[in-house]
Amino acid sequence: MSRPVPPSRATAVRRAPGGVAPTGRPAPGESASARPRSLLIRGQLRRPLALTVAELRERWPQRRTEVVFDCAKEGLRRHTFDGPLLRDVLDAARPAFDARRRKDRSRFLLSVVGGDGHRTVLSWAEIDADFGDAPILLATALDGHPLDGTGSQLVVPSDRCGARYISAITTIWVGTWDPTDPA
Repeated sequence: MSRPVPPSRATAVRRAPGGVAPTGRPAPGESASARPRSLLIRGQLRRPLALTVAELRERWPQRRTEVVFDCAKEGLRRHTFDGPLLRDVLDAARPAFDARRRKDRSRFLLSVVGGDGHRTVLSWAEIDADFGDAPILLATALDGHPLDGTGSQLVVPSDRCGARYISAITTIWVGTWDPTDPA
């Protein structure tokens, strides 16, 4: 039985508190020799990307959202996440659709994979301003703590359960799938 969950609140912020300095230096407590984790954005794109959490923080406006969701293992969870909108980051990768045609955009899917192999699927229409306009984030900070050492996290503020909150994102695939294709 699901519990009622209050809606999340999203606000714009310039930079997460305690974030990594623009120099890209590691946060206190992190090894200077540790290589920053990258997430790959690939698929049917005109400009595939490989991005670190620091780049997500520096290249796009940061939003803050307070969320409450029901975790299967730990019950009700409350967190604050900072990060850019998924839509803004994916726009920079230039998906291979005709942006003027809504039906073309609505055919695209997103597959997000985490460091533990957990994955989820979203539709482009969920994040598109002409359709769902969901404020889904690629988090750069969790509860004020930078995620540079662990990797970005997918945040779906409208979800009542945490199953689509993918941690340590390694890959985001963007493209179409044709169920009539025998391959």
